[in-house]
Amino acid sequence: MFTDSVELTVSSGKGGQGCVAFRREKFVLQGGPNGGDGGAGGDIIFRCDNNTHTLSHFQRKMHIKADNGMQGDTSRMTGKSGADKVIIVPPGTQIIDVETGDILFDMLKDSQEERFVKGGRGGLGNFHFKSSTNQRPTYAQPGEQGITKLIKLELKLIADVGLVGFPNVGKSTLISTVSNARPEIANYEFTTLTPKLGQVNIGDFESFIMADIPGIIGGAHEGKGLGIQFLRHIERTKILLYMIDLASYRDLKEQYETLKNEILAFSQIMSTNKYAIALTRADVVPPEEISDLVSSFLDLVGVKAKEKSEYDFDATIPYFIQESADETLGYDKSLPYFVVPISSATTRNIEPLKYALFNLVRTDRKTY
Repeated sequence: MFTDSVELTVSSGKGGQGCVAFRREKFVLQGGPNGGDGGAGGDIIFRCDNNTHTLSHFQRKMHIKADNGMQGDTSRMTGKSGADKVIIVPPGTQIIDVETGDILFDMLKDSQEERFVKGGRGGLGNFHFKSSTNQRPTYAQPGEQGITKLIKLELKLIADVGLVGFPNVGKSTLISTVSNARPEIANYEFTTLTPKLGQVNIGDFESFIMADIPGIIGGAHEGKGLGIQFLRHIERTKILLYMIDLASYRDLKEQYETLKNEILAFSQIMSTNKYAIALTRADVVPPEEISDLVSSFLDLVGVKAKEKSEYDFDATIPYFIQESADETLGYDKSLPYFVVPISSATTRNIEPLKYALFNLVRTDRKTY
């Protein structure tokens, strides 16, 4: 089961109590107080692990506690410290303070560790309280209480390219064609109910990550369909691939403008991301109609068809791509980087699409 948001109560361990003891041995004069200190309570630590992909393992763990420290012992022996509690989270997890709404930590890299709350200190044994006026102290300190926090964990997947489109537009088919992801594919809407990540390999040594999220419909920001809560999973992406269905009963203009408006309603920042457009299911549209259909969409977004490019796009159907952006960011970011008809079923324009997306990803990486 995929879970991307949970609320937890976490508590660090309580410090152990100090010991009250006196040294009484034959032939040992002035033994005096020798009670040891209590052990420190365990800390709460978050660790990022690439082998974890969901927060579902927290669903039955609403209160996570570190161990308490042990009481001090005689002969000034310090009690055993409580074991730290290490909480494993997947990359992309944000730890949020429920009371303030502040993001406390953003877990992004494998093996990243953050010490969240420290355990309570152990109490001092009675050895520390002896003095010239109090040579037989009969008290010791209690251990400090641990710290309890109410937190929220939110998972935002980390990807280079995020797929955005209406339900049943071909997002899952595309990601299964170009990457190692194997989402469920069926001929009905809302087949995808949870986000999916796929690695798209470019040659032997380079790749990028693509994210597929459930379909968006008009009014999603008001809760229609599956809502837009899954958009958080492409909030980190710098590049959006809008997928417009050429064979849908929905008008191309309606699809494009609705998707743009829903993204804007979710995030002003994300609405300004670099983007490209794939016109899907080109194999379903009759050959005599597809050129006019694509040309009218190019006019809608304010671009003109290209006759050739550095990528091997099928020139029998109109398409648009801006000049190479592998060295500079000089292209117009208010326009799509490309508008290309594709067919995942027949792999039409799929390989050029991969390389064009990678070119855009590589350019974006150079800006960091």
